[in-house]
Amino acid sequence: MRLVEERAFAAHDGVRLFYRYWPGSQPKAIVLLHRGHEHSGRMAHVAEDLNLPNFAIFALDARAHGRSGGDQDSNTTMGTFAQDLDEFVRHIQSEYEIPVENIAVVAQSIGAVIAAAWVHDYAPAIRCMVLTAPAFHVKLYVPFARLGLGLWHAIAGDFFVNSYIKASALTHDPERIASYATDPLIKRPISARVLLGLYETAARIVEDAAAIRVPTQLLLSGSDWVVNNKLSQTFLSRLDTPETETHTFEGFFHDILGEKDRQLPITKARDFLVSQFSKSSKRSSLANADQNGYTKTEYDALNTPIPLWSPKRWSFALTRLFMRTIGRCSNGIRIGLETGFDSGSSLDYVYRNQASGWTPIGKLIDWFYLDSIGWRGIRIRKQSLEAVFAEAIQLLSNSKLPLRILDLAAGHGRYVIDAIKKSGAQPDDILLRDLMPDNVTTGRALAASSGLKLRFILGDAFDSTAIAALTPKPTLGIVSGFFELFPENEPIRRCLGGIAAAIAPGGYLIYTGQPWHPQIEMIARTLNNHQGEDNWVMRRRTQEELDELIRSAGFRKVAQRMDPMGLFTVSLAERI
Repeated sequence: MRLVEERAFAAHDGVRLFYRYWPGSQPKAIVLLHRGHEHSGRMAHVAEDLNLPNFAIFALDARAHGRSGGDQDSNTTMGTFAQDLDEFVRHIQSEYEIPVENIAVVAQSIGAVIAAAWVHDYAPAIRCMVLTAPAFHVKLYVPFARLGLGLWHAIAGDFFVNSYIKASALTHDPERIASYATDPLIKRPISARVLLGLYETAARIVEDAAAIRVPTQLLLSGSDWVVNNKLSQTFLSRLDTPETETHTFEGFFHDILGEKDRQLPITKARDFLVSQFSKSSKRSSLANADQNGYTKTEYDALNTPIPLWSPKRWSFALTRLFMRTIGRCSNGIRIGLETGFDSGSSLDYVYRNQASGWTPIGKLIDWFYLDSIGWRGIRIRKQSLEAVFAEAIQLLSNSKLPLRILDLAAGHGRYVIDAIKKSGAQPDDILLRDLMPDNVTTGRALAASSGLKLRFILGDAFDSTAIAALTPKPTLGIVSGFFELFPENEPIRRCLGGIAAAIAPGGYLIYTGQPWHPQIEMIARTLNNHQGEDNWVMRRRTQEELDELIRSAGFRKVAQRMDPMGLFTVSLAERI
């Protein structure tokens, strides 16, 4: 019997998250994630059954589950659970001195979706993961249940749904069935918002699974009453790694690792873990992902005209026609058409989020425009940047370093000015730069009205020599909404080289990314950009590619935030 300890750590918002810890003899770890409604105690037997005494094993109670704090309030999304997992693994790295490449994940059901989303969105360099009965597609036996949940949620707001699954449909093990019925820590209600978010997150991760390069084993139940296995198999087939396995256990119910004959899947999991830890954890570089790879293939396709006979071509043509005629009644669309939808003027308008236009129809069109998923994500990105900015200020204060801020491509600078004012900080120096004279002029006026003392100058973010020579030397650099506008990696490396030369070790860099966007083709086919091109075509960078560029420049990522839709990331990296 392995010794187990009960511990807790504080998440980013102060919520206390409980976990169980089984010490190991080597700096290697396995993180266990339970299924929905349950808690880490329901996976405690796995720590014993794996029979891996060299590995430390950690089992987390998800937020609002088991003995962890928090609840499923309006701020809790599937993204919250992924962020909690990211912070938990960082806690393991710092508290137990276990490097991330020596950590593996074994996750069940909804926990498996959270693990997959975390690996996709945060790009941790973990050794491998074992996903058992992933809930990529939960079976809802009532006809049109998902549609009904969505409609009622939109009308009445959030509400809770009780699990209809009985323990006898989860496992054939009589002891597990009996304990499920009497376990006081099991919580059957689930927020409708979280349940709907599960479907959305699962669809996104399966669609973009090629961004994941983590060796993965899939364990599936042959008689699963809870989830459909088809999407799980699609997910595995799309991963960008040859190190994959799938095993289906005929007659097994959903709780694979808690089944009567659980030694069968646990043996498979153990063999996979041992095999992966016997190999090198190093993966091939993504430095040239702009020249080959699946995001380059997507970028090339977006630059290729759609055949004349395709209905999609005519649909996009009608959208362009609408925006350039009736759409001009919307002030937001008009600004985008005149300055580019990626311009500082457009983003500043989106940040203000006040629908306006010519005639009531124009204002209504503008409301729909500002409420599009991309612009909602941009505004959440601004909030995430403010949170990460406050974290960076605290870290600099802890190190007794001055606060000298540099933004290389600030646009109008609104997000920086708002972040400084909300933090209450008194920076020693603020330097904002932008290549567009109109942005600099407007930004200076905005800064003057805010009462902040700062310098706002013309500057090229790709001029590494000029950036390296800046004085006084910045301690906090910001690059927001900029890298995703340029598909090639070489100019990004040049920009990062200048930043790395300007920021001394101990300083920090805030950078943003756009690893996924559901409207990327619509944007490419219908919107113009600030460079005067009729088509705003973007090449997505996976978070792993972006983090590698940052790491190669001499920075180490220490924190990350992401919007619930999975569009935009905001990360904090330390200059090392």
